[in-house]
Amino acid sequence: MTDSNFSSLPLSKAMLHNLDEIGFKAMTPVQAESLPHILKNCDVIVQAKTGSGKTAAFGLGVLHKLHVKKFRVQSLILCPTRELADQVAKELRRLAQATHNVKILTLCGGAAFAPQYESILHGAHIIVGTPGRVLQHLDKEHLSLKDLETLVLDEADRMLDMGFIDDINRIIAHAPENRQTLLFSATYPEKIMKLSSAVQKNALNIQTISGEQANKITEYFYEVAHDKKTSMLIKAIAHHKPQNILVFCNTKAETQDVADALSAAGIDALAIHGDLEQYQRTDVLVRFANKSCSVLVATDVAARGLDIKELEMVVNYDIPQDEETYTHRIGRTGRAGKEGLAITLFTDHQAFAMGNYRNTTRRFDDINKLNKVEDVTLTPPNVTIVLEGGKKDKMRPGDILGALTGEAGIEGKYVGKIDIYDRQSYVAIERSMVKKAYSYLKNGKIKGRTFPVWLFSEKNSGEGDKKKKAKPPRKQY
Repeated sequence: MTDSNFSSLPLSKAMLHNLDEIGFKAMTPVQAESLPHILKNCDVIVQAKTGSGKTAAFGLGVLHKLHVKKFRVQSLILCPTRELADQVAKELRRLAQATHNVKILTLCGGAAFAPQYESILHGAHIIVGTPGRVLQHLDKEHLSLKDLETLVLDEADRMLDMGFIDDINRIIAHAPENRQTLLFSATYPEKIMKLSSAVQKNALNIQTISGEQANKITEYFYEVAHDKKTSMLIKAIAHHKPQNILVFCNTKAETQDVADALSAAGIDALAIHGDLEQYQRTDVLVRFANKSCSVLVATDVAARGLDIKELEMVVNYDIPQDEETYTHRIGRTGRAGKEGLAITLFTDHQAFAMGNYRNTTRRFDDINKLNKVEDVTLTPPNVTIVLEGGKKDKMRPGDILGALTGEAGIEGKYVGKIDIYDRQSYVAIERSMVKKAYSYLKNGKIKGRTFPVWLFSEKNSGEGDKKKKAKPPRKQY
């Protein structure tokens, strides 16, 4: 298909208007190639990299055929991680703004089970979730898929890598045979083709990797002594001076060790791994995404669903298991025409294995030749304020923004990303305005009510409440 205009598709006028309002001016290659077939109710297997616009591709298909008055689960979207499921659900809600009363429910592990059950009882049109938790609700007969019309397997290769094949098969056993199945994968290993043949009917094979613009990434490789990896990481950060960094480690324990070492050196860093509670993971991801934290240290599993805009540098603190994983990791930087940096640290014992990575564009440099910088610091531009009120309190981003730019007298340019969850709301404020914003939110009112307010404790923060945050009762989202 050569026409990249959304208006060439049989979408409603309201949907087309909403796409224009949220900045969807033209289809990406994956959308242009897959949407005409998806809208015709065909099964498709699509190979597309992260950041290609694939969520909108299947999201528009799901919403186009949705019958809002039919209050049953009509679409199920399975994702490998909680973070990706949250990201997909948010994008679907943006796309669904033109359609009234669409209920999208997220079912993921790590969140309290009972509130999810209560939400299911109230009904939903679209379920977005991880295989394990969705299967739990199916096995307990909390959830029914008898009216399912569309099944989406997002990042299917990763779900198979994580061992979800049995769960996926059991979930599909609950679904009608007469359905549309959409499979999206960054790679096409044999097991993906086997899955497609088992769960899809006459699926159209769509590959857009070659048609997508390559990320602009400069790749550096540095040999380091094993006992000096952290100090050399700090040296590389000081030399390249990125504003935000995603660091990959191979183990959960190491993520925390590296984050602690960076923080001790004056570099604001947080770790994310599978041992964190869901609310802790949310706290970490929100702060990194809204530029209130400079460095996120993560394992591959924990970082799979991250979608951080304008990420300047990716670091392989540990060598990835294979080149495919390496490509996934570094592909998170250099997006949307921006230039990115990728750094890989390896020891002398791993030097032989690095032969597989050598090519004409990758730079294998001597890290000892980098400029030495004393007193390294990397302080994020924003600070996150948390209000103990959220969706359950009818809180909306506009309510918080209106309060800050109205009575508080803070210009909108100082207010960053606002995230609303069930019982908490997060707002990023430029550091110079934190004291003023915090004071107003603590003493003022939003929608005629006052809410408990606190800041994340930051040893480098010069504004706001210096004490560690109080520990109010935290409920799972």
